[in-house]
Amino acid sequence: MTVGGQIPDTETGVGLAKTPAARQAAAGSTAGPAPGPSGGSPSGPGWFGRLGLWSAAHLRLVVVLWVAVVAGLGAFAPQVTSALAGAGWHAEGSESVQVRDLAREHFGGNASTALQVVVHADRPVSDPAVQDVIGRATALLTADARITGVVPPQPGATVSPDGRTAILLAGAGAGADDMVRAADDLKGPLGALSGGGIEVTATGSSVMWSDFNTANHDAMIKSEMLSWPVTMAILVLAFGSLVAAGLPLLLTLAGLAASAGALVLLDQVTPVSIWAMNFAMMFALALGIDYALFLVVRFRAALARHGDAVRAVRETMDTAGKAVALSGATVLVSLSAVMLVPAPAFRTMALGIMLAVVFVLAATLTLLPAILAKLGSKVDAGALPWSKSRGKEAGSTVDAGASGSPRFAAWADRLWRHPVRYGLPALLVLLALAAPLAGLRTAMPSITVVPEDASARVGYTTVQEAFGPGTPGMLQIVVPTEQAAQTAADAASDPALGDTLDRLRAGLPEDALVGGAAAENLDLQTALDAKTPLVIGVVLGLGFLLLVFALRAPLAALLGTVTSLLSTAAAFGVAKLVFQDGHGASLLGFTPQGFLDGWAPVFFFAMIFAIAMDYTVFLLASAKEHYERTGDPRRAVTGALADSGRVVFAAAAVMVAVFFTFALSGPLPPKEMGIVLGTAVLLDAALIRLVLLPVLLRLTGNAAWWCPAWLRRILPDVRFAHD
Repeated sequence: MTVGGQIPDTETGVGLAKTPAARQAAAGSTAGPAPGPSGGSPSGPGWFGRLGLWSAAHLRLVVVLWVAVVAGLGAFAPQVTSALAGAGWHAEGSESVQVRDLAREHFGGNASTALQVVVHADRPVSDPAVQDVIGRATALLTADARITGVVPPQPGATVSPDGRTAILLAGAGAGADDMVRAADDLKGPLGALSGGGIEVTATGSSVMWSDFNTANHDAMIKSEMLSWPVTMAILVLAFGSLVAAGLPLLLTLAGLAASAGALVLLDQVTPVSIWAMNFAMMFALALGIDYALFLVVRFRAALARHGDAVRAVRETMDTAGKAVALSGATVLVSLSAVMLVPAPAFRTMALGIMLAVVFVLAATLTLLPAILAKLGSKVDAGALPWSKSRGKEAGSTVDAGASGSPRFAAWADRLWRHPVRYGLPALLVLLALAAPLAGLRTAMPSITVVPEDASARVGYTTVQEAFGPGTPGMLQIVVPTEQAAQTAADAASDPALGDTLDRLRAGLPEDALVGGAAAENLDLQTALDAKTPLVIGVVLGLGFLLLVFALRAPLAALLGTVTSLLSTAAAFGVAKLVFQDGHGASLLGFTPQGFLDGWAPVFFFAMIFAIAMDYTVFLLASAKEHYERTGDPRRAVTGALADSGRVVFAAAAVMVAVFFTFALSGPLPPKEMGIVLGTAVLLDAALIRLVLLPVLLRLTGNAAWWCPAWLRRILPDVRFAHD
């Protein structure tokens, strides 16, 4: 409320003169001209406000279009688990992939993707009963069109020294993804041949990925089922009404159905990893909740002030809608950097998440405002008894146009008065958690990532015990015929060559190519290590530029980017303590490998940074809105926390609940994902967005929002304030 050009400072009781000219001067001449229609001003709504008004005026059309999109693409969704690919965990263009292709083309499919069927008996494999089982296994394999042929057990090669274990080699007659599907289809019938002292198991790289995908998919479904009740409880508590709590689920289901169908169609063009759907489901839920929270909270406050649902939608979209769009763009930019990794599985997983984000974002900016305009005050239908008092709190705003919580406003005031008291401990905790990162080791996972009773692991163990250590991970060497004898001699005569793949490749003739499943893992790890700095640099750089573009405040953008990096480092530090050093391993029920899985630094970094920047955008966009209105850095911080603090807190609670349920899953990769992502969200929300970033904005004051004249001239005038 203003009286005679004075804005009362509720914390100090001192009236601050804030005329428009004074506000512009206080902003260090960064405010620029009065906002026009594109920014959302008194003269008319901005672009997002107009989108909200159009959606509200065309509710039927918007609903029909979304029903058509969801029904059209959703019709393909049931095929997602069977249509999507199971492989793709290799480095494109690597030497090992060349060996795999050559072996498939010239050596009867005896490539790394070939199936190995292990027959272990309590009697010699020459026994008629064992031979009968081998014959039936051979018939099963040859009946499958994806198998080029079956090499029977060969004494001295694929028959163990004690004569009780034999290996059938089923040649790969199809690509890596189809061979994983072949493993899906054949490992059960082959296992059913066991009995009478004879055990039949399928193993090999394709079977391992089949078991890996099955175990992790089952674990993720179980975790998601466990997280739903917790998610629903948090949503009801956060929104205070059953109708409002159902809105995020509407966005999630629309985005998930559309993205699932889109992935199936995309798979017709290029193989898409089954993991793309798993991650898309998580992000659709997480971001659907985030975005709906931000818009619904703002809509409620605007509705309480104006009493007009359409006007409330216009204001909501010009402020919170703009921030949501910026958040979605930041998430997409972060994930797009993963496309730099030359591994099909990683690229399609990132693409799956990006599709989910696009559909959820589109639903948030079109379907949600249309429904809110229609609902009006009915958005609070099914309200809980205590929610009415909180609704009154929401009307007690910190600043004109705010949807603030007095509790978070009081917390912001405390941070402003004592920045070092609260900011320094938060910084020290984050740095202490990030310190173990210096000793982090990464490697591709071993066979232990699949359950002990999985076919691939049982067969692997049987081969290892019968033929000796290292046999299951044998390398393949492809060489011109005239160099074969010399290559064999070199590989056999110098044991040091077998210590590492690099030494072996360096010591063999120039034309020799070394491959095999183990070599493919090592080549993928090498590619990941090489691309990690580039991916991290691109994510940080693009995230910073996007914030500068939207905020026109380089220092505030830098603070948001650096603090997001700090929470990511702390999360990986915790991951090192848990998964590499084994702290808490018995509690979580796993055996530490002594390293973090090789894909974590690249893929998890992009995911964590995307989520962290999501919260950053909400906080900084709200702070910029208040700074544009008042020119006061203190009101910017207190108003931002009052507006977005509860939203960040509630959204983070949902994400932490969802991610930490994955820590309860059986296989190791979901545990890693759950702990790393859950810890990152917890630290980011509790210590950075609600403590450290506001403190840094307090310490930098007006400088946080300063923009040099030359940069103002080239940047668009994006404004978040709505008068």
